[in-house]
Amino acid sequence: MSSERLIYLPLGGAGEIGMNAYVYGYGAPDKERLIVVDLGVTFPDMDGSPGVDLIFPDITWLEERKDQIEGIFITHAHEDHVGAVGLLWERLGAPIYARTFTANIATRKLSEKHLPEGIVRTVGAYPSVTKCGPFTVSVVPMSHSIPESGGLLIETPTERVFHSGDFKIDKTPVVGEPFDEDMLSEIAKGGIKALVCDSTNVFSEHAGRSEAELAKPLQALIEEQKGMVVATTFASNIARLKTLAVAAQNAGRSICLLGRAMRRMVEAGIETGILSDFPSVISPEDAASIPRENVMLLVTGSQGERRAASAQLSQGKYLGLSLKEGDTFIFSSKTIPGNERGVIRIMNALSEKGVEVIDDRGGLYHVSGHANRPDLKKLHQIMQPQMLIPMHGEHRHLREHVKLGAESGITGVIAVNGTMVNLSANRPEVCGYVETGRTYLDGSVQIGALDGIVRDRIRMALNGHVTATLIVDEHDEPLGDPWCELMGLPEMGRNNAPLVDVLEEDLSQFINRADDKTLLDDDELETQLRRIIRNSCQNEIGKKPEVTIIISRLN
Repeated sequence: MSSERLIYLPLGGAGEIGMNAYVYGYGAPDKERLIVVDLGVTFPDMDGSPGVDLIFPDITWLEERKDQIEGIFITHAHEDHVGAVGLLWERLGAPIYARTFTANIATRKLSEKHLPEGIVRTVGAYPSVTKCGPFTVSVVPMSHSIPESGGLLIETPTERVFHSGDFKIDKTPVVGEPFDEDMLSEIAKGGIKALVCDSTNVFSEHAGRSEAELAKPLQALIEEQKGMVVATTFASNIARLKTLAVAAQNAGRSICLLGRAMRRMVEAGIETGILSDFPSVISPEDAASIPRENVMLLVTGSQGERRAASAQLSQGKYLGLSLKEGDTFIFSSKTIPGNERGVIRIMNALSEKGVEVIDDRGGLYHVSGHANRPDLKKLHQIMQPQMLIPMHGEHRHLREHVKLGAESGITGVIAVNGTMVNLSANRPEVCGYVETGRTYLDGSVQIGALDGIVRDRIRMALNGHVTATLIVDEHDEPLGDPWCELMGLPEMGRNNAPLVDVLEEDLSQFINRADDKTLLDDDELETQLRRIIRNSCQNEIGKKPEVTIIISRLN
């Protein structure tokens, strides 16, 4: 029996939706040569990660084995798959492989970080192959809500694995390649040991719909409107942008793009030849100067992002443009779980302006980019794998996908982030666990999720903060009384006295009766002052704030 094995290890994207990063390894245990599939991000929220800019996987395990990495393959250009390449590449150092459109986006992200050219290598679609150590990898076109999305056929000397990437069954996707059942059947003839598969829509019981079905309803909707029309969708959904733009053009409207991410995606589509006949667009200045009934704005911010164009328009003017009563705002998108609050905030702000808000509750103006339950079952039947490894989903999605595979007699395993699976066995076999987690981009600095920085920020947000300062002279005697500064706390306590006065009085009483031993011990002083502040605040305002003690000794 061979001592070499094929392993699968998710570092992000398994047990959550977003932040995708998967590792395949082939070789002797602990000496495997590795390939990485995707380096994505997820987005912060004010509840769990206030002030954070981006979240991406903790790649410490990979970094410790960077000399074993043969290459990094990016399946497509959505942020949850490509968003971290510029942030993490220097720690890994391996070449990046992607198809033309995805390579364009990845190269832009690397250049934003002033990284050298030549890191990204453009590869062709199946049957073109890329050799990476013991791996032979083909990018297999799969329809999705972005052009040139690909599954990966990963071949080793002993096994063949199909990594689906994000996909849907769409024979008429508007932009990009259609779902090709014949090609997948041909690939499956060689035998597929494991299908590592998208699980996002495993709970959606109906077969997925095609992007092409949206053109007529959207055009009819736009033609009915009297004022300015604004539409938002995912910036990366080029097919939807084109559908909306063509519908607006057919309705006699000029199109204006608002939002850097949206302009960047359209530019990349045109540069790479993916987007050959996108309607011409006008500048915001021109849009402001022509009658509103002749304008359609395509804007970023479908997920309620505070700084995106949708949020800016809901609050007032953006680049000289504003909305008013009689205008219409279309959400041609699905709200990702967790983003509801931000989206509803924008909808309410628009409603207060008298703007008609149309979302996708009726299913007329949006189709998903992911395979629904019947479509997943169809892929199982086409590929006929020996084993199923669900990915790209929360734990409940992975669990349900394993049950779906079992209906077709396919053995599956739930492998969340950090679970190493041996794919060389006859059944999927968990062969180890790796410590995984999250890394935050906080401003320009990368910090660990367990570093305590964000935890302290949350505590300050919840409880407020007090800074107390005490000066001790060269004779080790207090120089005056301690004083306090408050942040995020009420000015008055329950005794109708200023809170800062109450705290300073309590601290002064303690300092005046403290013995020499206490006054000479900074640690003990800090402990006692902190205790007094927290207890006094609890009595006065019902909260125990975060406390910083500054002891300054003049000697």
